[in-house]
Amino acid sequence: MSRQLSSSDQWIGQFDRLLRTLVPHAAQASRPSPAGDLPEASLSEAEREHAVGLMRINHTGEVCAQALYQGQGLTAKLPDTRGQMERAAQEEIDHLAWCDARLQELDGRTSLLNPLFYAASLGLGALAGGVGDRISLGFVAATEEQVGKHLDLHLQALPAADQRSRAVLEQMREDEAHHERWALEAGGARFPLPVKLGMRLVSKVMTQSVYRL
Repeated sequence: MSRQLSSSDQWIGQFDRLLRTLVPHAAQASRPSPAGDLPEASLSEAEREHAVGLMRINHTGEVCAQALYQGQGLTAKLPDTRGQMERAAQEEIDHLAWCDARLQELDGRTSLLNPLFYAASLGLGALAGGVGDRISLGFVAATEEQVGKHLDLHLQALPAADQRSRAVLEQMREDEAHHERWALEAGGARFPLPVKLGMRLVSKVMTQSVYRL
């Protein structure tokens, strides 16, 4: 019989998750990196810096994803989909760790703005979860749709020789598409275009600021 976690146990778990998300190199992936044994490319300094900027954006996106799932976990019921939500969150931790590792390989760093975006995303997740499970799942689907579009652009923008970063982003793209389909099939609301445009604007602010910071 599994033990029912107390309120203090749950808060300790949430704090541990926050640290694993925001402290560089603390996240541990459950799957090996898709980069595997692919050789490291010989990149010019400009190409390396561009790859670092793109991977930093993707890392911050995964920080936001962790915060969204955590916020929803605090307020949403989701009794029929809790297990799938937890699996999706674990896959996002894999993405976080892969992007972090790739930044290290490229002699890059994570964004200085991660705590700010984490706090904002945690609040949005809690708000969406509190409104209702249909909206909460719809928010997951809409967010994953935006992430997928960013990944498509980044796959086109990466230096052609950087196959290690490309392998990571391709697996992330596959996972995010699966999360989007699951959220909609589980009953998530399809957000109207004006809401998606608003999310796209917020996402644009994040990407432009994180690319260098």
